[in-house]
Amino acid sequence: MTADPGFGVYVHWPFCAAKCPYCDFNSHVRHDPPDQARFTRAFATELAAMAARTPGRSVDSIFFGGGTPSLMAPATVGAILDEIARHWAFAPDVEITLEANPSSVEAERFRGYRSAGVNRVSLGVQALDDADLKALGRLHDVADALKAIGFARDTFPRLSFDLIYARPRQTVEAWRAELARALAFAADHLSVYQLTIEEGTRFADLHRAGKLVVPGPDLAADLYEATHAELDAAGLPAYEISNHAAPGAECRHNLVYWRYGEYVGVGPGAHGRLALADGRHATACEKVPERWLQSVETAGHGLVTDDLLTLDEQGDEFLLMGLRLREGIDLGRYELLSGRCLDRARLADLAGHGLVEVGPGRRLRATPAGFAVLDALVADLAA
Repeated sequence: MTADPGFGVYVHWPFCAAKCPYCDFNSHVRHDPPDQARFTRAFATELAAMAARTPGRSVDSIFFGGGTPSLMAPATVGAILDEIARHWAFAPDVEITLEANPSSVEAERFRGYRSAGVNRVSLGVQALDDADLKALGRLHDVADALKAIGFARDTFPRLSFDLIYARPRQTVEAWRAELARALAFAADHLSVYQLTIEEGTRFADLHRAGKLVVPGPDLAADLYEATHAELDAAGLPAYEISNHAAPGAECRHNLVYWRYGEYVGVGPGAHGRLALADGRHATACEKVPERWLQSVETAGHGLVTDDLLTLDEQGDEFLLMGLRLREGIDLGRYELLSGRCLDRARLADLAGHGLVEVGPGRRLRATPAGFAVLDALVADLAA
């Protein structure tokens, strides 16, 4: 049986300096800066409420996501970390990650985050091409990105940065060259995502109007294959569909998600999964920052969802998350969570088509061909 997948705390800072046209995350632009002291008090209140439901846990990872957490003052980050430490023990090797945008980075601020306890930073670089950065709505250029990477490497024990591929007019040759340049600056982790058109975004409007053309499925597949070939050769294999790391440098917080661990989510729009006495709960907080703030100040939390998951829902989530990982899932744990076995005939058929394999310890994994059609594969298994 798989070892304990861990316990994490996710802190959502919902504010950005600008809204990227491809982004459907819960991020908000405000002309007046938020009252960080007031938000810090609200985070403390919500953390206390969540800690009362999850006593005795040891925190393996903490992740400040957004939005743009690097718009937070280092003192705000430090105060939130102090509150987390008041309620839970920290694992000796706890991972504390903060997402940062290169446009909101300076060396002094990074030193402040490090002093507060952050030991890993994830930079939203997205591209190493100035024209594409402008088209993506980013507020930084390549020079800013490389400067931020340098600050991060000098300040934090661990560093990752994000890139987006399948951008308009992108070729495989240009992408290979961009990856080679990225690898010259990368440490031991890269997150590489395919550009997708999400409903409710500016890109969706432009795409619908025919003003934004992205690579078709065949070119996107070629770009995906080039990504894996280049990063595999550089010693950063994919441990998850979009995440590549040197062995041992995987993002522990995301592994908590993908291994279906337990995590508390605090802040506007944050989600959580809690293993409580009556079963596994799915939680979600109010998305609008001002409404979340008011709810926390009046009710002690900002939860708008607190659902007890059925066995079927747990099994489906476990499949959806775990099959994203190269290591796959433990079929014994799936059976415990879902109360049922996967259909043997369906498994045999998928294996016969080279899409899955069952290895030692009854671990079910998607093959490289299976990863290319993972959504359909999971839907077939869950049916």
